[in-house]
Amino acid sequence: MNIGGNSDVIPNDLILEILSRLPAKSTGRFRCVSKLWGSMLANPYFTELFLTRSSARPRLLIRIYQDGDEFFFSCPQPQNPYDNSSIVVAADFHMKFGRDSSYEGCRYASGLLYFTSMHFSSKDKYGKRVICNPITRKFEIVPKLRRLTHRSYNEFLGFDPIGNEWKVLSMNNLVNDFEEVHYILTLGTEKERWRWRKIQRPFNHDIQGAYGAGICISGVLYYFAYESNDREYVIGCFDVRTETFKSLDLNCSYEGSSTLINYKGKLGVINLRHANDGVFPLELHMWVLEDFEKHEWSTYLYTLMSKNIVVKDKYYVSVVGVTSTGEIVLMKTSACKPFYVFYFNPKKETLLSVEIQGVGEDHKWFNFHTVCAFVDHVEDLQFNIIKRPERKRKPTSTSTSSRKSRSSREDPCSPSKR
Repeated sequence: MNIGGNSDVIPNDLILEILSRLPAKSTGRFRCVSKLWGSMLANPYFTELFLTRSSARPRLLIRIYQDGDEFFFSCPQPQNPYDNSSIVVAADFHMKFGRDSSYEGCRYASGLLYFTSMHFSSKDKYGKRVICNPITRKFEIVPKLRRLTHRSYNEFLGFDPIGNEWKVLSMNNLVNDFEEVHYILTLGTEKERWRWRKIQRPFNHDIQGAYGAGICISGVLYYFAYESNDREYVIGCFDVRTETFKSLDLNCSYEGSSTLINYKGKLGVINLRHANDGVFPLELHMWVLEDFEKHEWSTYLYTLMSKNIVVKDKYYVSVVGVTSTGEIVLMKTSACKPFYVFYFNPKKETLLSVEIQGVGEDHKWFNFHTVCAFVDHVEDLQFNIIKRPERKRKPTSTSTSSRKSRSSREDPCSPSKR
């Protein structure tokens, strides 16, 4: 870059190094500075460099669902959470996905979102399956499962870290009104090759939770299930790479607040119990799987008192996950201002209150909205499950709505809609 005759030229690699330390939202703007910068920031070298830098600064991805619309924000997770008892951080707004979706139909795995039912028109009776990168706002429609007499919404998104592949698992679909079938789809690099394949599950059980919301840890997908024959709750386990199922005994009671967590690379379960008035004190019952083959669990119990928090306001909270460093993250169930997230350290028994600005100030939330979040989100500028072969464009007319949709899918400089 040379601005003025006496200015020194800044090497391109230094420019990329500086830009890699910025939030993804900023890099998107810089792509529009010039063709040269757009080319530099689209280079695979920069996307890998940005991913490396982003991995060292994980974020909290926040999803708010209201009346069929999906709103996504993210904010930095505290790097030194024990220096203060209360801090304030600003959230970045990423996108609004207004496609008449279902709250229960959102899955997350390694930076990508999967929607089980997104309605793009009034003709979509069951909606379309959609895979999306919330940072780049790019999405792709997943192929339809055909010849079903009843479509199940017990679907999951898993990630295989060895093969670097995402897979969609769909269970409990009905064919011919009585035959229950299960399918798997690999999100490969060429969409034209996306095909659903039948797989066998060696046991029958009913998926529990919000349409089977699960968690993927080190390439294994876990979800709550109920075995009607034995009349007991279990945890279903699906190896994303080998595409095999196992079942794990649940060593605790299954409750409405039961949440599957990733506790430092181990599977865990947390049951959250409020006081009689619905707020503090809180009891956190946590179980951590120590030995899968022996079904051995460690058990922990923590009590969070109101004196541990700075904010003296009545609100309900829910467990949204555990950070890679072991902090249990609880979040206010209402996005109205002020909006708080809490980080609880089990070892030190300290609680950090974080007020998140930019979520409740600029949006009007109705009484009936729902909030959830995903911890340790790493911003990735690539939508690297797709690699389209080059095609010649056909000179066909395009409606206004189609042009808007195409722009939001392909143009990194297009503004996000609130």
